[in-house]
Amino acid sequence: MKAEIIPVGTEILLGNIIDTNSSFLANQLPLLGINLYFISTAGDNQKRLVDTLKRAWKRADLIITTGGLGPTQDDITREAIGELVNEELKVDEKLWQELQALLRPYLGEVPQSNIRQATVIPSAQIIPNRMGTAPGWWVEKDDHVLIALPGPSDEMTMMWQESILPKLKQRVTGEVILSRTIKTFRLAEAKVEELVAHLAKLSNPTLATYIHPDGVYLRITAKAKGKDEAQRLINQSEEQIQNILSSSIWGVDDDTLGSVIGELLKARNWSLATMESCTEGLLCSTIASGRGSCTYFKGGLLVCCDEAKIACGVDTSIMECYGRESSQVAKAMAEIVRKNLKSDVGIGVGGNMNADKNSGDAFIALTSDKFEQSFTHKLRGNLSRMKQRTVYAALFDLRKVLLEEV
Repeated sequence: MKAEIIPVGTEILLGNIIDTNSSFLANQLPLLGINLYFISTAGDNQKRLVDTLKRAWKRADLIITTGGLGPTQDDITREAIGELVNEELKVDEKLWQELQALLRPYLGEVPQSNIRQATVIPSAQIIPNRMGTAPGWWVEKDDHVLIALPGPSDEMTMMWQESILPKLKQRVTGEVILSRTIKTFRLAEAKVEELVAHLAKLSNPTLATYIHPDGVYLRITAKAKGKDEAQRLINQSEEQIQNILSSSIWGVDDDTLGSVIGELLKARNWSLATMESCTEGLLCSTIASGRGSCTYFKGGLLVCCDEAKIACGVDTSIMECYGRESSQVAKAMAEIVRKNLKSDVGIGVGGNMNADKNSGDAFIALTSDKFEQSFTHKLRGNLSRMKQRTVYAALFDLRKVLLEEV
């Protein structure tokens, strides 16, 4: 089965919102053995959306739209689908009554415009939406399946998992496609490709590399008659990649550096505290965003100026001797925050970043009763990228120290 995803909304074309729905669906379809060949975004224009649907109709068996199911005049997905399959929209009175009952407690008088969300075509099966007001559609016609889902990602994901996925599983009998993402840090993409070149030549599983803010990712994709065989193919390639890149690999699939650090700390029953001067609280935020971070993260201090460092306890003589941003100052910051927040591990992060020259240095210090390590890293890129890379470097360094790899 061949599929095409059509996100609907001018706000996507203008870059006002990020289309996370297509990313989610693109990850889901291979698990069903469905090949996704196109993602075609259309704005809030019925003629252009119909043209996009017609192209998809010619080259796909399964078409999934997201967005354009709201109550306003620019929500035109229903009308476009009706025009595509040459069916007239009519109000479903039962659906309209249910919609009014849902909205009345919140709105009082329900706007008449909401009746648009209760219009359907004869061939559409209604997909319930228990999180919002926009029901979805499942349309079967001329050996095609067309699914219309709402734009809000939480509603779309819920409807996919509860209603769409079970129906699709009953229809597909094709091959299974599985993927595995291996995440590395501190290796250039060209170097990674060079090291795994012999694996990249394979047709099944395939291997692709791509750059991400927290390193270079390698995606292994295998196709097989069954899930077990596909997983076996992935495991074979992953084992070889692990042997080649082990010192640079920090995680797989949904792992984040923050979550990986969290698991290592919890395994040792250790706690962590941070002090940072040049990264705008990004280090603290990255660690704190991990699930269950309150069990191992004591907190972070942001010191954007010398006065803040001094107020926290950094000795002025260290800054005068070694500079306001240096390895020695980062070490003092790590020791102070570990002491003040009574944590097992302290991280101090500072840096000199030149926005005009797009370059700089990051100073990272890690301290505990068992280790004391300092690192200096060269940075390049715009200011935002350098700050982000500094945070990832600090977490990667901490991971290697916790694993006793340095």
